[in-house]
Amino acid sequence: MIHEILATLFHVIVPLVIPVLSGGILTRFNKLEIKPILNFVLYYFTPFLIFNTLIQSEVSSENIYLTLAFSLLSLLLLWAVSNLLGKLFKLPSNDIAGLSLISAFTNAVNYGIPLILLAFGQNGLEKASIYIVFQMILMNTLGVYFAARSHFTVKNALKSIFSLPAIYAAVLAILCKVFHLSLPNGVSTGVSMIADAYPPIVLAILGAQIANVKIGSTSREIKITFWIGLGIRLFIGPLISLLCLYLLGIDGIMFSVLFILSCMPVAINAGILAEKFDASPKVVTKTILWTTLLSFIVMPVLIVLVK
Repeated sequence: MIHEILATLFHVIVPLVIPVLSGGILTRFNKLEIKPILNFVLYYFTPFLIFNTLIQSEVSSENIYLTLAFSLLSLLLLWAVSNLLGKLFKLPSNDIAGLSLISAFTNAVNYGIPLILLAFGQNGLEKASIYIVFQMILMNTLGVYFAARSHFTVKNALKSIFSLPAIYAAVLAILCKVFHLSLPNGVSTGVSMIADAYPPIVLAILGAQIANVKIGSTSREIKITFWIGLGIRLFIGPLISLLCLYLLGIDGIMFSVLFILSCMPVAINAGILAEKFDASPKVVTKTILWTTLLSFIVMPVLIVLVK
């Protein structure tokens, strides 16, 4: 067991650490500006990644329905828990928005893809692909709504969703699949090139965000929000995932894959949206940092247990 855990650490964590460290070092020594890169990711890389993943996925309709049900049910429960705790502790609206992002969205793309491929092979990755796509779509729709509604009305928050191209990329990919349309080889190669550039860029952003985390004194609300978010992501989230998997009767390799992906650290895009819409970005970034660091120990153990 120890050997398997160490092997997972070496083969998965080391490749992911390199771009994270690069982003952090660049920020420390070259004062890297994050916000322009965040917009570039949201408006350029993300829609191509969603389109490319959807257009290439090959899964059964039963797996799609089960994965969609799991994604929506767990998201709803996590959102309800985060809002309930936020109101219970009388947190301001922007902190509740940040708490919703922390609770509901995991780093299933950048961290999850290599982790699943290593632990469960190509079969596991195919099972994971539809969940990853749903996570990307939900992040760029409901995630935008969660982040934006702390500053806007419901109507304006919904407008923010449709101002991002990711939703249109998902619709276009679905239409291509429904009508059995395929891209010319040259176009497909170009789309894949842009999509493949997504992980190292956002991991470098994660490193830059981590480098900007201030360890100094913080307000009471920030401390409370951080500890609530950490508790939800590390303890309540996995329990809710197990409950949803049990209620939906999911088992086998799909159970293992969905459970592992739902236990990942806080999504990097949660930090991107928090920065863009001022949804308590300091808390979200700090939680991304600590859940990511803790996952280097927790995730290999969970993988060994579910396998």
